[in-house]
Amino acid sequence: MISFLFGLYVFFLAIILIYNLLQLTLLFHYLRRRKVAPPPPLADEQLPLVTVQLPLYNEPFVAERLIDNIARMRYPRDRFEVQVLDDSTDETTAICERAAARYREQGLDIRVLHRIDRTGYKAGALAEGLGQARGEFVAIFDADFLPDPDFLRTTVPYFQDERVGVVQTRWTHLNDDYSLFTRLQALQLNVHFTIEQAGREAGGHFLQFNGTAGIWRRRAIDEAGGWRADTLTEDLDLSFRAQLRHWRIVFLEEVEAPAELPVEMNGIKSQQFRWMKGGAENARRLAPVVLASSLRPLTKLHAVAHLFNSSIFLAVLLLALTSVGLLPLLGPAGIDQRWLSVSLLGLVGVATVYFYANLHLLPRPLSARRVLALVGWFPLLLTMSVGLSFHNSVAVIEGYLGIRSSFVRTPKYNIVGNRRLDLDSGRQKNPVSLGTIAEGLLALLFCACLAVAVSRHEYVFFVFHLMLAAGFGAVFAATLRDR
Repeated sequence: MISFLFGLYVFFLAIILIYNLLQLTLLFHYLRRRKVAPPPPLADEQLPLVTVQLPLYNEPFVAERLIDNIARMRYPRDRFEVQVLDDSTDETTAICERAAARYREQGLDIRVLHRIDRTGYKAGALAEGLGQARGEFVAIFDADFLPDPDFLRTTVPYFQDERVGVVQTRWTHLNDDYSLFTRLQALQLNVHFTIEQAGREAGGHFLQFNGTAGIWRRRAIDEAGGWRADTLTEDLDLSFRAQLRHWRIVFLEEVEAPAELPVEMNGIKSQQFRWMKGGAENARRLAPVVLASSLRPLTKLHAVAHLFNSSIFLAVLLLALTSVGLLPLLGPAGIDQRWLSVSLLGLVGVATVYFYANLHLLPRPLSARRVLALVGWFPLLLTMSVGLSFHNSVAVIEGYLGIRSSFVRTPKYNIVGNRRLDLDSGRQKNPVSLGTIAEGLLALLFCACLAVAVSRHEYVFFVFHLMLAAGFGAVFAATLRDR
């Protein structure tokens, strides 16, 4: 039994270490990448027709803000059209119709395409809109995004390279200083939108269209097989299919697309669940295709690792549970605890990547206060991540098992900065889910582990279990507060 538990621990630890090594290789590519000069701008008469798609579902707080923002695009009015892809069942539809009518009077080509059902969810809406689109290129913005008025003028010139199928820009954050949780989300997303995306591009590996704040060549969508609704991450799915057809994705780190971060724990959870489960769904389907392709071995490795990224949460959860079984056996089993301490090496890799990504984005000149604050945020970020490991692991398992679920939107409230809103007004409380109860029980379990460690003077897992107790406890408490 002891050998079995120890073997499991080492196995899950090895998965985490491999993940971190791959992250470090992306950092290496990121640091050695060469700046490429932007393409020459296009004159107005050279600009192609662009369709701007705005998929919405019950977004009364932000729908008008989004339409107003898109209407301010500095792009010839005869060279772009706007599709409001509205699947709403509330007052959002009326808000969109009023805003669209106002801008049509000003000469903007804007239509509200309202569906009476949500067949295919976001992918279904995008596909239906594409069937009526006139544009050679298709830009997509979710409800919480506020792109710069020059977004199209900046991104469209990159399509002068006929190999480019997608241009993706970097998400930034309208409300990262709203709360502790929004700050931690921003730190996490900053890693993806610097080192992961730019590092993959510099290394010649597969990138990802992130579902919004990007623009597609319509021919690339068609040749890749179009939008598919059998996954919760239709963006990842189409990205990989397009790249397997030899279309190139360009990532523009310097072009920012501000967006609103979820402010409620349930909003964070719904977003994370969608991303994690969708990743597992695509890993199940696309990993064999990638492995059977003619891609070079290193690109295959990174592509498969990209697809299996969400599984890191399952590895962390299983590592944590295995450590519980090992805790009472440490003394009598005679296990060399130095092997167990190797888990700290995983933190080194993660810490390096996360720290550099966010350090890179700090305003210049750097101040000691900002750098020290960033160092202090990292343990909290890691704690929140492990606290979400149960929730995300359930999503991953469902994805691998092929269990279908509906597309659950992430609530947006038109929050910019740290302006506080009464989010409880008129909202019904949801019942406590079994997952939330499980998170509370896990918090108690790891509190008990801390007590056992102190009583037995066995501290090899102490820091790990402290993070788990605090993480599960914080997620549990925040979920109850926001339900």
